Amino acid sequence: MAILSAVWQDTRDQRGITGMRQEPDPARDSGQTAWETMRQIRLRPRPETLFVSQGRTVLACGRDGFIAPGTDQGLYAYQTKLINCWRYSLDGRTPLTSVVTNVTQDHCLGYYIVTPEGMQDTGLEEDNPAQQTVELRLSRRIDGGMHEDVDLTNYTQVPVTTCLQLAIGADEGWRNLPGAISQGPAWEATVGGGTLAFAYQATHCDHTGTSVRISDGFRLRVTHADSPPDHEDGLLSFAVVLPPHGHWHACLELSLSIDDHELAPAVGCEHPPTLARRDQTAYQHAATHFSAPGTMTLTPVVIKALAQARHDLAALRLADLTEGPHAWTVAAGLPMYVALFGRDTLTSAWQAGLLTPDLMRGTIPAIVDWQGRRTNDWLDEAPGRLIHEIQTNREARLHLTPRYRYYGSITTSAFFPVVVSEFWHWTGDKGAVGPMVDAALKGLRWLDQVCRSPRDGFYYYQTRSPLGNRHQGWKDSADAIVDAAGGQVVPPIATSEEQGFVYLAKLHLAEVLWWLGDKDPAKRLYREARELKKRFNEAFWLPDDGYFAMALDAHGRPVRSVGSNAGHCLATAIADSDLVAPVADRLMADDMFSGWGVRTLSSRHPAFNPYSYHRGAVWPVEQGTFALPFMRYGLIDHLHRLTKAQYEAASLFENLRLPELFSGHARSERHPFPALYPQANWPQAWSSSALFCLLQALLGLYPYAPLQVLMVDPHLPDWLPEITLHHLQVGKSRVSLQFQRQPKGHTTVRIIDQQGPSLRVIRQASPWSQTATWPKRLGDLLDGVA
Repeated sequence: MAILSAVWQDTRDQRGITGMRQEPDPARDSGQTAWETMRQIRLRPRPETLFVSQGRTVLACGRDGFIAPGTDQGLYAYQTKLINCWRYSLDGRTPLTSVVTNVTQDHCLGYYIVTPEGMQDTGLEEDNPAQQTVELRLSRRIDGGMHEDVDLTNYTQVPVTTCLQLAIGADEGWRNLPGAISQGPAWEATVGGGTLAFAYQATHCDHTGTSVRISDGFRLRVTHADSPPDHEDGLLSFAVVLPPHGHWHACLELSLSIDDHELAPAVGCEHPPTLARRDQTAYQHAATHFSAPGTMTLTPVVIKALAQARHDLAALRLADLTEGPHAWTVAAGLPMYVALFGRDTLTSAWQAGLLTPDLMRGTIPAIVDWQGRRTNDWLDEAPGRLIHEIQTNREARLHLTPRYRYYGSITTSAFFPVVVSEFWHWTGDKGAVGPMVDAALKGLRWLDQVCRSPRDGFYYYQTRSPLGNRHQGWKDSADAIVDAAGGQVVPPIATSEEQGFVYLAKLHLAEVLWWLGDKDPAKRLYREARELKKRFNEAFWLPDDGYFAMALDAHGRPVRSVGSNAGHCLATAIADSDLVAPVADRLMADDMFSGWGVRTLSSRHPAFNPYSYHRGAVWPVEQGTFALPFMRYGLIDHLHRLTKAQYEAASLFENLRLPELFSGHARSERHPFPALYPQANWPQAWSSSALFCLLQALLGLYPYAPLQVLMVDPHLPDWLPEITLHHLQVGKSRVSLQFQRQPKGHTTVRIIDQQGPSLRVIRQASPWSQTATWPKRLGDLLDGVA
């Protein structure tokens, strides 16, 4: 298994300081360093409370961002609780929390989602708020008092009428004080707003006979509201009407008073700089700074994220499907997909090839074991079709659902030969590859005989099972494929990426067959791949849009929606070379690239929803795949932007572990982190493997074990100036390589160790690069590998 390191790591002798007696270390003795043992430990005092504070003002709320009465939660000033309830609802329902976190100590940001009432009348999926979403965004700043920006956004395609309510409660602790009297809460409506005020006084004759009086309270002012507020029985209410993709806003300004101390919020809408913030900034600039080699770059993040991904793949190993220490497979993700998934596990295996070929060696036979043998419409099974998923929950084991052995994906059958060829490239193992090829040919035969349309020769999907997947391409959620107006496209459908998968499958399997001596079927597959590519570019390219159609509908008409599907057309090389650059530029345009990754659907699309599984969210697995064609075609700026965004996204998550997916909100000061898909798996196998794919693209690694060759074309960015790969396995060889970015931007590569049969490491710009000049290619040859 390849190990990665960089110059910032502590390289001291793990045996301890010379002359000192070292105690036994079970972690070290088992192959783990103490650092690796502690790496996943995260201790958090008061784990159920989120604190937002500045100076004398402290907000202590639950992890959902709300204040629950009857607890220690509350808004405090000068150690005095003034508010004991602060909770939002929409139409009487508590919204689902996506994510709430501190941005800074004095600022927290929360995202909440809810499905609007009446969605069942639209015919759209209505039980998952991430698919049909009204978003509540709360941006809260403590600066003297508290300022809260309240924003509602309708990410559905229908008008929404809702009632937003905030339950506010004054703390009752004053009632136990001697001589206490109160005023309010009192509501006063103003034009477009209103004020809610509460105050109390208490008097006490202390031990010296002196009369002491305290006077505390708060004043909540509603400003900039897009609809007028109302107040009754502790509920602040707004009637809100939102058109499709409409937005609503209000500001809440909470001033606090403790005796003669008036704490008014010093910030306004979206928090312009205040004196306190400027003072803090001045302190941060003037105070002592600390650094170490590499800490001013993303290097520590990259290395730790890769280490975490390596451990997560091992943790997801399915022991019952393991054929030995060098042949194993993984579950798709925790907690929902602890099962074998065809295309998911295959993708994880090939993307992690840089880490180890063992995952492909174990996954491919596991998929073959479940290859379809008969026609069974309930399971969407057919002879030769490769498995989609094997669930093991109660319902599946009782056969209440076809998920116990379900075949409803055409991606598995198309992508399986690609992974077989990747295994061949990494290992050159003829004995292992031979049996795999037979299963790959059966899968392609099923695609050709069942999915290939006699009308246009493209590959369509349609379920036969009453409980089957509606969509059976790469994007398999029920509402994944939408037309340009936002309407649902009804199968049969030929999606663009599936044509690419079939093309690459036939092209690469032809190469493997040629090596195995099966020349005639190799020639046939190669010819069919070329013909498919020609027809694809003629039928799917939309000259007016400068992009590939997402799909062809049941009548063979192009679906003119802009989504991430076209990125797979670059990755599979089915796109003509002169169309690569415009598609890549479109993928990295603002409506597709969120700043954290490429969205599944353009933010300009009528059906865009940043939370939706396949209509706006960002999937790390796709980013790993898209990085490779950026490298292949020499689009280095795109490659650096994409990989940096993903490693920066990893840095936001605990243990630097990327989830299955996250929201497609545009990265900005207003959205300093992505919201979360509530049901996202974490860890997710193909999110872990994507990180290795990103690194492979940066280093330009292309193994070809049949010839004992490893080609490299490294382009390290300034945020990753050096990295070393230890024990990279190509065929039966192991090689350790050190990559260093030089001051002028050129990356050098040096062999620092090699074991096993001789491996030729060749520095070579990609033959398909659209930016590498002949002087650059000649320079690579002269530079070579040390």
